[in-house]
Amino acid sequence: MSGVNSNFVAHVAEDGRIHPLEEHLRGTAELAARFAAQFGCAEWGWLAGLWHDLGKHSDEFQHYIREGGAKTDHSSAGAIHAVGQHGTFGRVAAYLIAGHHTGLPDWLSDSEPGASLAQRLTKVELLERLESLTIPSELLSQERPAERPKPPATELAASLWIRMLFSCLVDADFLDTEEFFDSTQTNQRGGFASIGNLTPFFEKFMADKLAAASVTPVNQLRSEVLRQCTHKASLSPGFFSLTVPTGGGKTLSSMAFAINHASAHDKRRIIYVIPYTSIIEQTADQFRQIFADDVVEHHSNVAQQDKDEESGRLRLAAENWDAPIIVTTSVQFFESLFASRTSRCRKLHNIVNSVVILDEAQLLPPDFLNPILEALKELQKNYGITVVFCTATQPALGPHQSTGFDFKGVPGIVEIMDDPPGLNASLKRTTIRIMGDLAPVSWDELAEEIKQHNSALCIVNRRDDARTLWEKMPKGTLHLSALMCGAHRAQKIAEIKERLHSGKTTRVISTQLVEAGVDVDFPVV
Repeated sequence: MSGVNSNFVAHVAEDGRIHPLEEHLRGTAELAARFAAQFGCAEWGWLAGLWHDLGKHSDEFQHYIREGGAKTDHSSAGAIHAVGQHGTFGRVAAYLIAGHHTGLPDWLSDSEPGASLAQRLTKVELLERLESLTIPSELLSQERPAERPKPPATELAASLWIRMLFSCLVDADFLDTEEFFDSTQTNQRGGFASIGNLTPFFEKFMADKLAAASVTPVNQLRSEVLRQCTHKASLSPGFFSLTVPTGGGKTLSSMAFAINHASAHDKRRIIYVIPYTSIIEQTADQFRQIFADDVVEHHSNVAQQDKDEESGRLRLAAENWDAPIIVTTSVQFFESLFASRTSRCRKLHNIVNSVVILDEAQLLPPDFLNPILEALKELQKNYGITVVFCTATQPALGPHQSTGFDFKGVPGIVEIMDDPPGLNASLKRTTIRIMGDLAPVSWDELAEEIKQHNSALCIVNRRDDARTLWEKMPKGTLHLSALMCGAHRAQKIAEIKERLHSGKTTRVISTQLVEAGVDVDFPVV
């Protein structure tokens, strides 16, 4: 496996241009090393990038890429070489290389034994093919990476480290390949402002907002919440809770903490994680008022078909979260931490050294709470993130022990508010009245009760119930449901806000989608 052949090709464009294989390997290695340097593993990134496509030196692949025909396995060769060069130590690189197209493989697999890493590393025909390859020697003889984090204490920590390295390789491979095929698209990427450059925009927006606000008890409390968030932002990175009742302005105040904390501690981006798409859209709109097109909104309802330059840039940034402010869903964020697919893992390395705000933190799924918290602790410890649990009803996430119960939780969470109970009492603006004597209420009775009010919101449990009750209401009653597409729902919420603001009769029947932060104010709910 020695000698130099400059005719090896990695890709061929439709116009006949060729992407030299060695150029692709080195370009990918440079990018992967740069990404992995963010968590002290640049040499690992370089090695994985340099060896990820060694199998493309085969005659079979060169025939396929130049003349077409059957595809050939080109990822196993680099994995086999990594283990041959560095033994068990090289198995880490083998996982990354073997999975850079199809996703991280299992070491052993009952369902797909031929696809397992153990099987691929010992497959006779693959070993024979590797021996027959003519690969430039300078691509093969690499020192073992000196950089290595402390041996991961848990299986989760080890798997997250491998996923982080995998993310670096996958993103680097995508980007280097894209630059060859479509440099115009590559040129659309990036160009976002830094957190430091965005901070003055936020400060001006908040100063204007405070200046325009009338002097009321609620606005004074919101101003105090903002002040405390700004003041506490200088605290050392770690875990924080922000406990602010509904109406206390926690969305903007949490951003005040995040952007000042990021500036103080040189964090690269802010990731705002929200459980429901119904509120992610309004939050992203709020942030775009401040930061314009430096906000990337990433969830299932975002249209991916926009072709103009600016929306195209944002769409590309959603692939790997290469932007200063990301607004995304809990599903997108947490599934990516445990994923094996390339598309999910690609963004992981850009979570490093970020401020992560978990809005409506009480909705973290209890069945998966332990692995979620363990992953967050690992991200904080070894990847430089700061986490903010943001909600009006803070869950008990600290350690708890009792007979037969040992919840490790997250120790040392720092509350940003000085006096959450006092703040809650001061912001209490509602009176709760139980309808009737707790006996079941019919839809007809409930409809008659709602009709007594010019403006009222009624929240029911099921989408079918919402439709049934809405059909019993007068013409002009509005309906909200998760069955609506995102654009229709956003249009209805905007209409509701406009009607309330102008004092028009506004009766709304909704499912629970409004319960977690949809920003509407009704006199009666």
